[in-house]
Parts: sequence; structure tokens; C-alpha cells
Amino acid sequence: MSSFNKVLLMGNLTRDPQLSYLPSQMAVVDFGLATNRKFKKADGSTGEEVCFVDVRAFGKTAETVNKFFTKGKPIFLEGRLSFDSWTGQDGKKHSRHRVTMESFQFLPDGSRREAGQDRDEPRGNPPSASGRVDDPGYDSDRDYAGEQGRQSIPDDSIPFD
Repeated sequence: MSSFNKVLLMGNLTRDPQLSYLPSQMAVVDFGLATNRKFKKADGSTGEEVCFVDVRAFGKTAETVNKFFTKGKPIFLEGRLSFDSWTGQDGKKHSRHRVTMESFQFLPDGSRREAGQDRDEPRGNPPSASGRVDDPGYDSDRDYAGEQGRQSIPDDSIPFD
């Protein structure tokens, strides 16, 4: 029988990304994500449920997430569900599911701050790990490493806020 493992999540980071490197020098970043669900209860009142998810990314994607995201920033990500198991120092077996991120997209955060102002990164929205960007002036053939040539998205051009 065939199988399929795909996860799509949109939410906000619950903590700053934690970047580390494997012995092979591949970047790894871990962060938490919160997704909210609003629903109507049987009595007619509105309820809300929050789901907290651990997320891990590797390589260039990990470095990009570490550079441009902080606690509270929104993200839309695509990945797969992974299962981790280990034996703790107390000898007990532990396990958890985690999302291994494969690609993501930047989302507007609803504030008027420019991206990166909090952590001294270049202003504007860089290309995402999937190659998609929120910057209408982005040219995929141009080197995107510096401030030069970047444009900010005017708040009135974003269809949702």
C-alpha cells in the first residue's frame, strides 16, 4: 500500500529559532509553532483551541528561518510528520511527533514594522525557501544578498491585514 505524509501549517512562532549545526556542518533550526482554531460551541458561544507544534528545518532553509524569524512572527510551512523516540537519563522511553519543514512562505505580520527591524537584518521580504517571495520587485536572476535592489511592500498593497 502507498503512503502519503504531507503537513501544511500556518501559525506564529512560539519561540525564537534555535540554530545549530550537525557534525557534517549542515544547519539545523528548531522552533515552536502555534496554530489557532476558532469554533462555535453547542451553546452558541465561540471557543478557541490552540495547537502547539515542534518544527525542525535543515540546510539553507534553516539558516533563512534563523535569520528572518523571531518569536511571534507568522509563517506558512509545508513539511512532513516525523517521529522521534529516545531513552531519558531516568531510563524511561520518550517519544514525540515533530514536523520536518521542507518549504515555507513569509506572511505579513499585521504590524507596520518592516521585516528584520527587530534583528538588524536587511529590510524587505527575502525569497522563501521554496523560491516564492512576497516582494513584487523580486527578480530570481538577481543576487538577493544585500540591501541594494530590495523593495518594501506598501501596506495598502497587501490584500489582507
